[in-house]
Amino acid sequence: MQRKTSLHFLFGKNFEGATRIVDQRGVSKISAHPSGRFIFQVAGESRRKEQYLCFAENFCACYSFFYDVVNRGEQLCCKHQLAARLAASLGSYAEVKVSDEELALLLSRI
Repeated sequence: MQRKTSLHFLFGKNFEGATRIVDQRGVSKISAHPSGRFIFQVAGESRRKEQYLCFAENFCACYSFFYDVVNRGEQLCCKHQLAARLAASLGSYAEVKVSDEELALLLSRI
């Protein structure tokens, strides 16, 4: 139970949202061939069921990343980044294989 308390202290409300996303299998790892580069696609929890492209350590395309993490500095990361990190450490994500060109096109839309 101490571990949960520590994670809640570090990540606040984002921890619960991230665990829900992982539990609902809302994380995909999009890997490009032949480079091996990858990005995560993480499901949002709103009614619109948006999908956010996310580099687990550095960036998420969601509004909360820009508002809570970058602009106000109130969070260490958004729930989508945290979900990507949790899914990666647990091996609990869908694997999607694409070409390097397809990944480049996907990234150009961010």
